[in-house]
Amino acid sequence: MKKLLLMLVMVASALSMQAQKFALVDMEYILKNIPAYERANEQLNQVSKQWQAEVDAITTEAQTLYKNYQNEVVFLSKEQKKAKQDAIVDKEKQAADLKKKYFGPEGELFKKRNALLSPIQDEIYNAIKDIADMRGYQLVLDRASDTGIIFGSPRIDISSEVLRKLGYGN
Repeated sequence: MKKLLLMLVMVASALSMQAQKFALVDMEYILKNIPAYERANEQLNQVSKQWQAEVDAITTEAQTLYKNYQNEVVFLSKEQKKAKQDAIVDKEKQAADLKKKYFGPEGELFKKRNALLSPIQDEIYNAIKDIADMRGYQLVLDRASDTGIIFGSPRIDISSEVLRKLGYGN
C-alpha cells in the first residue's frame, strides 16, 4: 500500500512539474540596453566622486592637523596639547559623520540610487510580469545573477522581448 501511495505521489509531482513553464532573463543585458539606466549610473558616479572628494578633503585636514601636532607637541603646554588633540578628533569625527551621511546604509547615495533606479527597475519588473502573465510562466529566473544556472536554452530567454516591450528593442 505504501509503495502504491508513493508511486501516486511521484506521478502527481511529475505531472505538476511538467505543467510549469519557466523563462530566463538577463538583467545585465537588459540594463545595458536602457539608456536611462546608463545615464542614472553615470550621474550616481559623478555625485559619488564629488562627495568622496569632500570627505577626503576633511580627512586630509585632520591628517595635516595631526602632523602639525606631532611636530609641535614638545613645545606645547598641557592646555594647548588638549586643544590640538580635540581639534584633531573633531575633524576626524566630522569626516566620519560626512562619510556616513553620504555613503552609509541610509545615506544620500542610497537615497539617490533608489530615486534614480527604482522607477527603471519597476518598469522592467512590470514588463517581465506582463510577459509572464501573457505566456503563462510560473517562474522567471535572472541568468545574470548568481543563482547557479548552468545552462538555459536561448528559446526560454525573454530578455529581448522585455526590451521590446519597454520600447528599446529592434
